[in-house]
Amino acid sequence: MIVSPTALTTDPAVANPELVPLRDAVRAGDWPAVRDQLATRVGDARTRAIRTVSQDAAPGFLESVLEADPADTAAAAMLADRLTEEAWAVRTRKMARDVSREQFERFHEMLAGAERVTADSVAHDGSDPAVWTVRLVIARGLEMGQAETRRRYEQVAAHDPHHLSAQSQLLQQLCPKWGGAVEAMHDFARQCASSAPEGAHNAVLIAEAHLEHAVWLPTGGQAYLSGREVVAELQDAMGRTVLHPAFQRTDGWVHVYHSFALLFGLIGDRKTARPLFEATGNLVSESPWKYFGDPVTVFQEHRSRAMRKWRLW
Repeated sequence: MIVSPTALTTDPAVANPELVPLRDAVRAGDWPAVRDQLATRVGDARTRAIRTVSQDAAPGFLESVLEADPADTAAAAMLADRLTEEAWAVRTRKMARDVSREQFERFHEMLAGAERVTADSVAHDGSDPAVWTVRLVIARGLEMGQAETRRRYEQVAAHDPHHLSAQSQLLQQLCPKWGGAVEAMHDFARQCASSAPEGAHNAVLIAEAHLEHAVWLPTGGQAYLSGREVVAELQDAMGRTVLHPAFQRTDGWVHVYHSFALLFGLIGDRKTARPLFEATGNLVSESPWKYFGDPVTVFQEHRSRAMRKWRLW
């Protein structure tokens, strides 16, 4: 078990301290140091690091880096991710019917700016998965459709077939709420899980797909999750990830634990959920908890329920 901080935290750098030098370099506006830090990461770890620190850049810093070197894909990915996050903050996570026309107009305007950044970047170098990953988010927000989003994902898969950040984004596009279908969503999650290396994080997509399916159902979400086949598939996915001896606590590991902790909590299986909460101490991943409100508040509610002792009568 890890040593927990005294207070609940959603800061990924607490879970993975190796992110601290990168964050410090971004905040200091030291791009050579940022570049050196990113050079130590490959694949999905690099994309996750870029997305983690994108909000830490001072206004104008990333723009100045790109002005000096338009071919710097890391700067483009970081800037586009920051613009995309700011756009979603304007739109909010509410259902479309609850978002005002003014919010949508500003949302689309900001995403269009991020799209221009990434389009310029891939014109210089189309091989960076981090750029294509944020392009998946942009495509969903601008409602470019299933075909275009899949085309963008294939650009990632061509360079890194197990790029979890991109897979999670395509999974979202395949959800019914974004014009997809539950069958395609589950098929994609299973394909990614089965083809990934042993112990890799990718089988968390199984959990993400079942959560999306349960939330999409107008009623009976808990009954769906409690189904024998769903529970068996979730247990198998845990065996591929958090229970596998090759599983590593690299960037995103808390999210993997918490995705299963949430679902087994919703199922009512406290025996399975409890050790998942214990393993992460006071670390809190933003997702999946933010799906239901403030991440820390929702996490506390579910952890308290899972840790509650069975009453003896």
